[in-house]
Amino acid sequence: MKAQDLGSGAREAEHPAPGVVRIGSGAGFAGDRLDPALELAQFGHLDFLVFELLGERTVANAQKARLHDPSGGFDPTLVERIRLTAPHCAAQGIRIVTNGGAANPVAAGHAVLTALDEMGIDMAVAVVTGDDVLEEVRAENPMTWEDSLPAVDVGGKLTSANAYLGAAGIREALGGGAQIVITGRVADPSLYVGPLSHAFGWSDDDQRLTGKATAIGHLLECGGQVTGGYFADPGTKPIEGLDRLGFPFADVAEDGYAVIGKLPGTGGAVTVRSCTEQLLYEVANPGAYITPDVVADFSGICFEEIGPDRIAVDGGDGTARPAELKVTLGYLDGWEAEGLITYAGPRALARAQLAADIVTRRLERVHGISGSVLSVEFIGAGASFRGLSQAAEPFEVRLRVAGRVPSEELAVAIGAEVEALYTNGPAGGGGARTMVRESLGIKSCSLSRQLVDTVVIDSETLQAYRSQDEAINESDDVDQTDGRGDLR
Repeated sequence: MKAQDLGSGAREAEHPAPGVVRIGSGAGFAGDRLDPALELAQFGHLDFLVFELLGERTVANAQKARLHDPSGGFDPTLVERIRLTAPHCAAQGIRIVTNGGAANPVAAGHAVLTALDEMGIDMAVAVVTGDDVLEEVRAENPMTWEDSLPAVDVGGKLTSANAYLGAAGIREALGGGAQIVITGRVADPSLYVGPLSHAFGWSDDDQRLTGKATAIGHLLECGGQVTGGYFADPGTKPIEGLDRLGFPFADVAEDGYAVIGKLPGTGGAVTVRSCTEQLLYEVANPGAYITPDVVADFSGICFEEIGPDRIAVDGGDGTARPAELKVTLGYLDGWEAEGLITYAGPRALARAQLAADIVTRRLERVHGISGSVLSVEFIGAGASFRGLSQAAEPFEVRLRVAGRVPSEELAVAIGAEVEALYTNGPAGGGGARTMVRESLGIKSCSLSRQLVDTVVIDSETLQAYRSQDEAINESDDVDQTDGRGDLR
């Protein structure tokens, strides 16, 4: 795929000024689009391209996937993103940083090396590990934030614990010559702090510059949000070209002054308002935004429009980093299920309510599932408002019955009872869908950073690991014969 084939109209950006580092956002979450990163790699004149691919549930789900497949557990889109952008990055000297290693950054590194080999591209790949702190959490048994109970005893089977690492490992990997750095759970803005602190030689002790870099990272980390995606609202905040939304980049000077922009010809808009919303996004206290690298102070940041889709970012500060790191805990806790069915036309809500009554009664009487573990929603009739506002006689309602139960068998029963409404419920039901999955609970705790060791595996060592794994696999294949080539 070439960016020109996408029809987005993306055009080449002007080269950054001398001494300025240009860092681009290639993804803001695991399900993000692929083409904006390709455009940045081709036309952006970047120094660094960042793929931010993890959320709290994402990394816990990755740990669950690794339980079923020891070679898995990294972001399933990572290799595709590398395949798409690496040819341009290698040709232009763009370095890639990503937390797409998720629960298995070493396996991700091996997969990326294999993809690069297949493409005939020579790029040094390093891996940052150390965020997996399951054994440390089991030993310390800290209290969870949500309910102040011991993490190991909170309920459900504790299966994963991932600490939010900071920028240090990324900076070390880049300093060792890595052109692609793959991490596990690293705080989102730290993915940008690492490259910037490496490029400018900033010290860990420089809290002001680290605070500025954290602000820049926070502006870029969600990808298209700062260029108008998620910001857009027809009538109040109209944004053109969202189907070809360009992703942002920042031109950063050594003193931390930055300009946020996007490629000319792409959709979306970079404005003072979009930057302001993104700066405050998921920030409880703008004066004390806690990250592994610094407690950042965004309160003094000023935005100024200096050209079309060019917003200057000035200000920002920070104080000493916290003594503890946030840890995301993953628990296996039963099974989740849901069933959905739609009723349309006159009395749609009344028929959906009757259907819900049928299902909940049968689940309790036939399957022993109490109504207290069920969630019943009438989508289209004010469900998003949790009963605080009701739609007046909606013409279409989608019934959703969901619940968490101890066994897969009971979970299947929830969906089955909803699907049975086709012929056993009120008139006019259609479009039934069911879902069953193992339940994954998420909680958080804190752990002393003294208990968390960041380890950088350089490219040479990673290659050696891969060779060892390949040799072991080949040995396993040989063991399946009696020495004459015949299967035992």
